[in-house]
Amino acid sequence: MMSLKFLCYSVFFFLCAAVSKAQSGWDLQQCINYAISHNISLKQTALNNEISKINTDQSIATALPSINLGASHTYNFGKTIDRYTNTFANTQVLQQNFYISSNLVLWSGLSQYNTIKSNQYKYLSGVETLKQRQYDLSLNIANAYITVVFSDELLKISQNQLNVTQEQLERTQKLVVAGALAKSVEYDIKAQLANEEVNLTSADNNYQLAILNLTQLMNLDSVTNFSVTKPILDVEGQQLLNNNINSVYETALKNQPSIKSGEYSIMSADKTLQSSKGRISPTISLNASMGTGTSGLAKDIIGVNYSGYQISGITNKGDSVYSPVTQLVTKQTPFTDQFKNNVNKSIGVTISVPIFNGLQTYSAVKTAKINTLNARFTQDLAKQNLYKTIAQAYANAKAALNKYNATVASVDAAAESFKYAQQKFNAGAISSFDFSAAKNRLFAAESNLLQSKYDYIFKLKVLDYYQGKPLTF
Repeated sequence: MMSLKFLCYSVFFFLCAAVSKAQSGWDLQQCINYAISHNISLKQTALNNEISKINTDQSIATALPSINLGASHTYNFGKTIDRYTNTFANTQVLQQNFYISSNLVLWSGLSQYNTIKSNQYKYLSGVETLKQRQYDLSLNIANAYITVVFSDELLKISQNQLNVTQEQLERTQKLVVAGALAKSVEYDIKAQLANEEVNLTSADNNYQLAILNLTQLMNLDSVTNFSVTKPILDVEGQQLLNNNINSVYETALKNQPSIKSGEYSIMSADKTLQSSKGRISPTISLNASMGTGTSGLAKDIIGVNYSGYQISGITNKGDSVYSPVTQLVTKQTPFTDQFKNNVNKSIGVTISVPIFNGLQTYSAVKTAKINTLNARFTQDLAKQNLYKTIAQAYANAKAALNKYNATVASVDAAAESFKYAQQKFNAGAISSFDFSAAKNRLFAAESNLLQSKYDYIFKLKVLDYYQGKPLTF
């Protein structure tokens, strides 16, 4: 009689089959695309690259002439000399000033140019870093994807083992009723069935965990009804690279974004060093300005009023000298007249020679030299690690292939052994213990074969990854 747990698993697989028919699963490329577009860390890296791009644009704009407009509206109180009328005033005076100025650095030891190049290389390094993180995420997604497919296949093997044991139990029960076998044999088969139900539960849990791991890497909001398409993976069609490790390494040096990023980092550090050295050079700047202003004391004369004469002096003969008594008639100078009366212009060249600034320039040069050297060390270390990783990946692929070939022979032998064990058990020639042992050996061999198969395929994909090939199955 079927156990309740077996019935539940049968219903479970029926529902899974129905769902898989009702909707199409995710293939590897869809999983990778979704993960890249929804990964928060990648989005942050992209934002940092945007900041680097802004810094690059800013350094370019800094080399352009600066233009500034200004205005002031000032009230002076107390005694003061008005700059526009050159008169002494001790009352409240309103002054207004308007100006435009510009400055252009003609020479700074190429410091500005090298700063621009440094920021450009830093931005390009960030772009390659983003690509590298996308590649790394893609590889992690491929690994998780293969784990899901492997776990699903292992779940099917566990289900098949359970089905075989269930059929054997039903046959044994009939033989026990007929008196051909002892009751203890039935109990042994039931114990085996219970153990395989545990294995099935464990396999199902591993499958669900694999699904969860994949969806978490993808940053998928919900795992409801999530499934993956199962690619046709033929180990015989997967050939290990004929190229040697050095060939793979040379190819990786040309297409790995991390290596390109390191090269740009070295170039950026070198330009920063040149920029720091440029600050030792004198700075020559061209500056120009134009301004105007007006004052509340400014007045225009519009006429003269005569009010008589007055003695202004005496001649040598004692005669009085008379002069007219006048009073000027004025009006407030119009606001717009300042643009024709008070405009002042200037143009000049400024030379600044750094002599001593608290060792800031010297320290900047020394720091830039150290950063350049450190960037080169970092790149050398990255190349060394890349070679070691490729060598390890190549060795892992060869080991996985050898393991697969060995497990193929093991499965063939275990399958043949189980076939004869099943015939002997049905004939009562061997015990249930021997039958279960043969069956367990077959299950272990099939599991090992499945594991070595997907392990080998993934190891090949790792090598493809270092050669810049797309991660497809």
